[in-house]
Amino acid sequence: MGIDDFVAELIFGYLAVVARIGAALMFMPAFGEAQFPVRTRLSFSLVLCAALYPVVPTPAAMPDNTVAIALLLGSEVTIGLWMGLAGRVFLSAMQFAGNQIGQVIGLANAFGPSFGSFEGATMVATLLLISTITVIFATDAHHMILIALVQSYDVFTPGNVIVGDLAETMVRVGSHSLYLGTAVAAPFFVMGVILNLGMGLANRMMPQLPVFFVAASLLIGIGFLILLVATPSAITFFIGDFVEWLTLFQL
Repeated sequence: MGIDDFVAELIFGYLAVVARIGAALMFMPAFGEAQFPVRTRLSFSLVLCAALYPVVPTPAAMPDNTVAIALLLGSEVTIGLWMGLAGRVFLSAMQFAGNQIGQVIGLANAFGPSFGSFEGATMVATLLLISTITVIFATDAHHMILIALVQSYDVFTPGNVIVGDLAETMVRVGSHSLYLGTAVAAPFFVMGVILNLGMGLANRMMPQLPVFFVAASLLIGIGFLILLVATPSAITFFIGDFVEWLTLFQL
């Protein structure tokens, strides 16, 4: 093998790593947040891929024709995008929970910046998303993300992608994300039912009572109290489930 062929295969192997890991990091929670500048994320992805290049299995040889090269890189990008988007859908559970909590406690119209979400989020959803991202870094759960990316090569060998399996798994991730969001918001659903039922009974007994003004203050005050108590357990519950999902990429 000449020096030209060796350098070409070396560069192609690096591009294959960037195609999967770089694409995954563009959407993966904690690493792909829109608040990080694009150049910073791109530079980090390129440096990280260079560091991981020696430890990940790359194609044994560069394909002979352009079509085969395009198909191989396309399959790697597909796997990377799937992993990143699946992680983002998983994180959207906290946004869903925050939106539901805002609806219950009367802060649905208090919009905040879209941190880690697909669209505009309420202040409660933004709070939960920021807290979750912070805890991911604080508990070193981002190390598990990097380990999952490296060990994904054992599950999906380079150039081997089955679109049907990826689509089915994405549906499962979406349904599980809905379950997580509902579980996190469950205490507020119970609080909303009990408090609104109580205020309805109070209005029956005292028709002159301004129920709307009293109920709004109680919902916000008690909602903030429950949010203060339940948020640590909710984030811990989510992080544990997220790390367990990442272990699925380990054989």
